[in-house]
Amino acid sequence: MTNARDLATRLAELLAREHAALADFLVALADFDRRRLWRDLGYAGLFDFLHRELGLSKGAAHFRKVAAQLVQRFPEIVEPLRDGRLCITSIVELAKVLTLENRDEVLPRFFHRSKREAKAIAVEIQPAEVVPRREVVTAMRPVPSGAPAPRETTPSAGPGSGAPTASADPQPAPVLLAELAHANSRTRPQQGRMIADPLTADLSRLHVTVSRRFLEKLEVARAALSHSHPGASSEEILEAGLDLVIERHAKRRGLVAGPRARSRPAKPDRVAARDSRQVRIRDGGRCQWPLASGGICGSTVRVQVDHVIARGRGGPSTAGNLRLLCASHNDEAARQEFGDGWMDRFT
Repeated sequence: MTNARDLATRLAELLAREHAALADFLVALADFDRRRLWRDLGYAGLFDFLHRELGLSKGAAHFRKVAAQLVQRFPEIVEPLRDGRLCITSIVELAKVLTLENRDEVLPRFFHRSKREAKAIAVEIQPAEVVPRREVVTAMRPVPSGAPAPRETTPSAGPGSGAPTASADPQPAPVLLAELAHANSRTRPQQGRMIADPLTADLSRLHVTVSRRFLEKLEVARAALSHSHPGASSEEILEAGLDLVIERHAKRRGLVAGPRARSRPAKPDRVAARDSRQVRIRDGGRCQWPLASGGICGSTVRVQVDHVIARGRGGPSTAGNLRLLCASHNDEAARQEFGDGWMDRFT
């Protein structure tokens, strides 16, 4: 029978292999990214490859993407990853503050640190200049009829079965949506209730309970505005919607000037609106770039109408020769057609 010491030794050996395997994986991934080989498989970037081809969760894909890019800039982080001094979860915070000038001093400060500890070190090195803004989605558990109303405190993010709760801080964040709201009253959910907590003279944190339908519409709006507002936060998207409501109200009240006269005729080679509309409906508003593993890219962000046979090669601007591509794959299609040397003059 294996005793505790033998098993502990075995576990230590397995852990060392895990650290070594992760380091080897990140070195290979860094080379894969440096050579942009994800392009050959039809992906728009390294994150898409990790998430869709290798099946990693979005969080795991993000950590490894950041780590692989950091390895390309600072190869000296490989050995601390290999021997376990540096943790994959602290890489994101390290990447924010590591530079060529401070690497000898800063890198050791992240050894054997948890994600939370790494975040504290990063803030110490590079303090935030403004009040943090967050976007988090929290599912709310419905309160049974007759139960006491919940206190107005921020709950921890945990499992729930009710409608999602959204609260938009005024700053964008890459992945999160809004924090907290208030659940149900004694009789029914107060879906329209909003509470604004002042943070500074100019910033407030808004708490509001919303439906799943609202969140779906928010993501559709984010994709629709991805050209004019790339990387927009929920605040920016909602503000754009409010601007449209205010503008429409002003037009109804006759508070705006009349429409401007068209200054010049449309270009003859421009894609007709009816063809563009037909293509967008046919392709479901999603990028149609084929992936080597099967299927399509499917992105709804910064989607553009593209010519299958390039217009520069005589391709017609008709629905049969048009498709939807995201901006990354539209650029990739042009590079495959005209070469990197030519496209580098424009992008």
